[in-house]
Amino acid sequence: MYLGQSVNLIYYNNPTMLRDLSKYNRSYSYAELDVNDVVENPINQFVNWIDFAEESGVDDFNAMILSTVGESGKSSSRAVLLKGVSEEGFIFYSNYSSKKGQQIKNNPNVSVVFFWSKLDRQIRIEGIIEKLSSTVSDNYFNSRAVDSQIGSIISPQSQIIPSRDFLNEKMEELKESLHNRKLIRPIFWGGYIIKPNLFEFWQGRADRLSDRIQYRLEEGKWLIERLAP
Repeated sequence: MYLGQSVNLIYYNNPTMLRDLSKYNRSYSYAELDVNDVVENPINQFVNWIDFAEESGVDDFNAMILSTVGESGKSSSRAVLLKGVSEEGFIFYSNYSSKKGQQIKNNPNVSVVFFWSKLDRQIRIEGIIEKLSSTVSDNYFNSRAVDSQIGSIISPQSQIIPSRDFLNEKMEELKESLHNRKLIRPIFWGGYIIKPNLFEFWQGRADRLSDRIQYRLEEGKWLIERLAP
């Protein structure tokens, strides 16, 4: 919306509730977070937190919600698995022809969210996404189990398919044609790296006065700031 542009607002005074969840609240009291508690580099801070999440037995601790934006301006989110952290950013793998792949191609601005309810912790990351090199993607593809490789090859990700049998038949056809030969990574599948420019580390606290520490990249340096809950 542009400054001065009028907009019609619709107010819902008495919405019909199909499920009222307003009473489902709990107190957050696991830990606290202060500017003095974090390290200067947010990627190192991230590694500290994700290592602790793994050590604490958090299920799917490397699952993140990836949000992308399509040409129409509509956002789209889904869970993907983080496969690596480097000094440059965050790595995952996917089908380049999928819905997220097409949106990334048109708009490289993305965000991800990690949420670990067991620890009352959340991390938000914003950044620019790029494809990884073919060599890196090949190496990861070759390290995967054969069934996972086959799944990446046969699935026209995000496209409408007639049935589950469609995938099962394609899988069996490919398995029968292998004859012990090595599978090659398809050109439509590979890695991405998210190069961050903003982090927010959230630690739940009592009375909803949670701690929020933000790292913001400005002229090549990370500024550390506290945000109101």
